[in-house]
Amino acid sequence: CLDEKGKVHEFDSSWRTEDCNDCSCSRAGIGCCTSYMRPVDYDEQKCESIFNKETCSYKVVEKDDPSKECPVHSWVG
Repeated sequence: CLDEKGKVHEFDSSWRTEDCNDCSCSRAGIGCCTSYMRPVDYDEQKCESIFNKETCSYKVVEKDDPSKECPVHSWVG
């Protein structure tokens, strides 16, 4: 399989992209999906979500005090 950056991958191989997508190669082609969950049910007036590309994860913190995490009631991925 040839990925979007022109790199060749063997059949039945898998890898994580720099954009935090998990991809795999089969004889049918390449399939990719996100490797992380996105927060969707939290207090958006008081809090904000921040994506960490190093860990491929979101953190939800208070806008006025980013040292305090906010509760998240639902995630999608």
